[in-house]
Amino acid sequence: MRCPLVIPVPRGKRDAGSLAPVRLTAFWDRMRAQFGETYAESVAKDHVLTILGGRTVNQALADGEDTKTVWRAVCETFSLPERLR
Repeated sequence: MRCPLVIPVPRGKRDAGSLAPVRLTAFWDRMRAQFGETYAESVAKDHVLTILGGRTVNQALADGEDTKTVWRAVCETFSLPERLR
């Protein structure tokens, strides 16, 4: 099963010293821990989040949205406990 671990960052958002891939890995770890391996991928690909401007998780990440912002949107949309935010 293919699970995206690194989403390309648009040119204007790149930083040679950025820790974005590490944060993105942590984001996917949280998604899989919360939703399970298969469902996490489905949520990211198929569920449109109003909080993210009508984008999916994958679209928001591909657009360069901060992983913390995307994770908080997931938490709010799915009413996850405050301790996970």
